[in-house]
Amino acid sequence: MSPDLIEREVRRRKTFAIIAHPDAGKTTLTEKLLLYGGAIQLAGAVKAKKEGKSATSDWMAMEKERGISITSAALQFEYKGNVLNLLDTPGHEDFSEDTYRTLMAADTAVMVLDAGKGVEPQTIKLFRVCRDRGIPIITFINKMDRPTKDLYVLLDEIEKVLGIKAVPDVWPLGTGFDFKGVYDLRDQQLYLFDRTPGGKQKAVFRMAGPNDPSLDEQFDSEIVSAFREQIDLVENGIGKIDKNLFLLGKETPVYFGSAVNNFGIELFLNKFLELAPGPDHIPLRDGNYLDPINAPFSAFVFKVQANMNKAHRDRIAFLRICSGVFERGLNVNHNRLDKPVKLSSSFAFFGQDRNTVDTAYPGDIIGLVNPGTYKIGDVLSTGNTPPLRPLPSFAPELFATISCKDTLQLKSFKKGLDQLAEEGILHLFTSRTIGGGVPIIGAMGKLQFEVFQRRLKDEYGAETSIHILPYGISRWVKKEDRAKIPSNAGLVEDLFGNMALLFDTEWDMNYFHKNNEGIELLENPPLEE
Repeated sequence: MSPDLIEREVRRRKTFAIIAHPDAGKTTLTEKLLLYGGAIQLAGAVKAKKEGKSATSDWMAMEKERGISITSAALQFEYKGNVLNLLDTPGHEDFSEDTYRTLMAADTAVMVLDAGKGVEPQTIKLFRVCRDRGIPIITFINKMDRPTKDLYVLLDEIEKVLGIKAVPDVWPLGTGFDFKGVYDLRDQQLYLFDRTPGGKQKAVFRMAGPNDPSLDEQFDSEIVSAFREQIDLVENGIGKIDKNLFLLGKETPVYFGSAVNNFGIELFLNKFLELAPGPDHIPLRDGNYLDPINAPFSAFVFKVQANMNKAHRDRIAFLRICSGVFERGLNVNHNRLDKPVKLSSSFAFFGQDRNTVDTAYPGDIIGLVNPGTYKIGDVLSTGNTPPLRPLPSFAPELFATISCKDTLQLKSFKKGLDQLAEEGILHLFTSRTIGGGVPIIGAMGKLQFEVFQRRLKDEYGAETSIHILPYGISRWVKKEDRAKIPSNAGLVEDLFGNMALLFDTEWDMNYFHKNNEGIELLENPPLEE
């Protein structure tokens, strides 16, 4: 395939993830972007009644029942000649590790803030991952139709808490119940919105300039007067977006709207297409970037998911294409197994729906049927394995033993345990000294345990019991240090054969380190293993 054709396809692609603190409206915004992109005709209410339509990206039963995103979904759709790969990450902080890995597959992040709450704790954590990865961030301040913080306070909070300059690209006319529309600061056009029943259809808009006399006739004079003063302050005091600073992660363009009512969504999507970079900034370990067009085919696995669709009952490995062209049936080198594999069963996804993919380009997310060949972090390539930066892994903070209630379900229990642990939603350990040989699971939050038990029951028919352990800290150790570990230490082995130590408290960990200075304690599994 010619480099010109590859370049043309690369330039059409935008691969992005949406990050937010729980309840900021991330899943709702995802639905509305799909609505305006033409991917769906009717947006689903996230917390709908049982007879209502559930969110397209939330396919798991618990997600539908609770109205939250637990897993990361990959959705592809076309809009105005662009191919958009949208990574819908978990909003709940207990699943932040899955979110962090998914962000490694994104080229841009959309940061959603609640206008009434501003920058919240989970937002800060996710922002830092984006900054470390070098991902440019576009900010969408949501829920403008509800009571909000002072808008200048919100901008100041972004700058002081996150350390990035916030530059509005639009400005709202009114807030809360008086939120009537947004003004495009670059095009100098005011977009006025009408509410739609349930926010299920596209919101219509009328356009008028900020000095249009009809504004004084339609709206309260105080709202219009304040709006005109604010526009003057923003234009003269903050200035316009510098795209280079945005791409360097030093500046975030800011947009305002209401996802639930569709206010400002279409304008935001159009602006996103203007600003978001293409898939040409995959960082390497040496600080350079991978050439997506001229380098041989390469891709990495950032997610593994079991039982996405009960009709198939298979496991899927999600692959982010970094360079070159994917063609179904391609023979590639598998870096971890150090052997060739054939990529024959490949799909693109939209929620539960899957379509066979014959060709895909850098930036695209595809799924491979996984019979156990692929694990998170695997790199596949036709040339030499590119030195991609490793996917993040985090030490769990909660631990429990898990056992099967019915011995007749033991086979299903073991199968589910292995397959779900491969997804990376929690860590699976074994130990000779802890739990009497019963499997140990480690997580960042209790909801992970609930989801794990629920999925073992729903997808594998295994009823389980969980017993919480007293440990609160874990650290991995290097292979060469294993022999130095005292016999009374809380030693466990993870799914990949790495050894880790469990401690009750930070004091216990520090005491151990003081008495065993020759043993290095690692927050992440050692890379060489």
